[in-house]
Amino acid sequence: MYLNSICWISSIFLVSVSITGFISGGVLMISDFSMFFEWEVTSMNSSFLFMTFYVDWMSLLFLGLVSLISSVVIFYSKSYMSNELNLSRFIGLVLLFVLSMILMIFSMNLISILLGWDGLGLVSFCLVIYYQNVKSFNSGMLTVLSNRVGDVMLLFSIIWMFNYGGWNFLSYLEIFKMDKIMSGILMLVIMAAMTKSAQIPFSAWLPAAMAAPTPVSALVHSSTLVTAGVYLLVRFSGGMSVEMGTTKFLLIVGGMTMLMAGISANFEYDLKKIIALSTLSQLGLMVSILCLGFCELAFFHLMAHAMFKALLFMCAGLMIHSFLDSQDIRSMGGVSVGMPLVSLNLNVSNLALCGMPFLAGFYSKDLILEMILMSNINFLIFFFFFFSTGLTVSYTVRVLYYSNWGGTKFSSFYMFHDSDYVMVNGMMVLLVVSVVGGSGLSWLTFPFSFSVNLFGIKKMLICLFILSGVFLGGGLSYVSWVLKNKSLMKMTMFLSMMWFLPFLSVYSGSVLGLKSSNLLLKVFDLGWLEKLGGQSSYFYFHNFSNLNYYFQLNSLKISLLSFFFFFLVVLCSM
Repeated sequence: MYLNSICWISSIFLVSVSITGFISGGVLMISDFSMFFEWEVTSMNSSFLFMTFYVDWMSLLFLGLVSLISSVVIFYSKSYMSNELNLSRFIGLVLLFVLSMILMIFSMNLISILLGWDGLGLVSFCLVIYYQNVKSFNSGMLTVLSNRVGDVMLLFSIIWMFNYGGWNFLSYLEIFKMDKIMSGILMLVIMAAMTKSAQIPFSAWLPAAMAAPTPVSALVHSSTLVTAGVYLLVRFSGGMSVEMGTTKFLLIVGGMTMLMAGISANFEYDLKKIIALSTLSQLGLMVSILCLGFCELAFFHLMAHAMFKALLFMCAGLMIHSFLDSQDIRSMGGVSVGMPLVSLNLNVSNLALCGMPFLAGFYSKDLILEMILMSNINFLIFFFFFFSTGLTVSYTVRVLYYSNWGGTKFSSFYMFHDSDYVMVNGMMVLLVVSVVGGSGLSWLTFPFSFSVNLFGIKKMLICLFILSGVFLGGGLSYVSWVLKNKSLMKMTMFLSMMWFLPFLSVYSGSVLGLKSSNLLLKVFDLGWLEKLGGQSSYFYFHNFSNLNYYFQLNSLKISLLSFFFFFLVVLCSM
């Protein structure tokens, strides 16, 4: 009863914060108004430390979205985590996670951003290792160590900005474009954002973090941890120019991340990892479109993506529960018959991910692709965007085929249903948001009417790539002969393992560190330090004691003579 009260109070409070944030953000957007709040904490060597909070339409809308998803996730956790003994600790960690994200949302100071940034990394580590097993411990260490790279980059940027008398970066955004020394701070911030948003080569931790409970995945991979890097880039976008080398570098990295995640998701069979790779692909899309100068469009897609991605994770959690904790999509089937409400939510969220017209994802993805067609870009960037869009449709069709359209594939008969109305009601809230949220956000983000006019083949390109994704996903669902061919099986393993990125970025470093530590252990600890230290001292003291022992027992004359000379030395010294 006490824990239910905590869940209800937390959910109601976060819903009220969400409504306030959306209404206030809409008012500030229409009135084109923003506010600064500054508190001078201390001053040192003419550098003033201010806690700066910037309230504008963007931060308030993001606050409303984070609060809404957090409230639904906590409500969902009341049933999903009902058998946990430490549910109060879990809810406390989730609330602390949300508080860290809110601190970062409103911060315009690098030091206060670092507080929220570190809070996200620390609490995410506690949530990933929540189940206390070997897999979760490994995933937690990989997550926290990857994010520590971003923490170090932010610390370097704070040290660098100490030379300029303050850490409020809003005042220096225009200088970033002109001053090469100041642009180094921007490069450090970009590297920090790459670690948090899991861009190449820091992508390995995102699928590994699926060891966390599903409500954590719904919150972390939709609107908080992984989007923190993109949100930081949105805030620093005023100092980024399309002609800058760092921006071009980030554009290539985002495109490669988008392509790599889309290909890997088409060869993955773990349901949660497929959704995680989908998140990684969309993060690459956000970073890439931001580097082309469309900052508000990247933020719009970030908001729209969070709505249906949280719903997708919640559907996956209920399905995993019903299928006896199996996450393999090949063992699933018949969801549309046995769990019609879950199937409805799953289909809507997947169609929103594909950009189905008039769902949440359509308004952002269609606008992104149309702006790409209107931009002056080379063929490589065009390939990244459109081929990755087709891959998104492909792995979505593949998931729907295995879960909905296939027959039941149980090894033993098991009754599965969606009568857990606590989790289903939580999903229904996000279902409504996934349907109508895209249009509402488009009106708030772009209050002035505009149109994109495309003609001929350009107008049909989006439809062609979507249809090609449908056929590719359907074909991959039926392919079984790949596993019988050794060469194709190796290629499949390469594509499903994120181009062996985990081995290159994680395991190779671990192996190198272990080999180096073993070499140091053998050469120094067990080698020269023993020879010159403990073993050598033991050898000399042992020989000396044996000699002394021999003199005392076997040669009384030598012993008495030695004592006499020692006595004379003592008398002379006195």
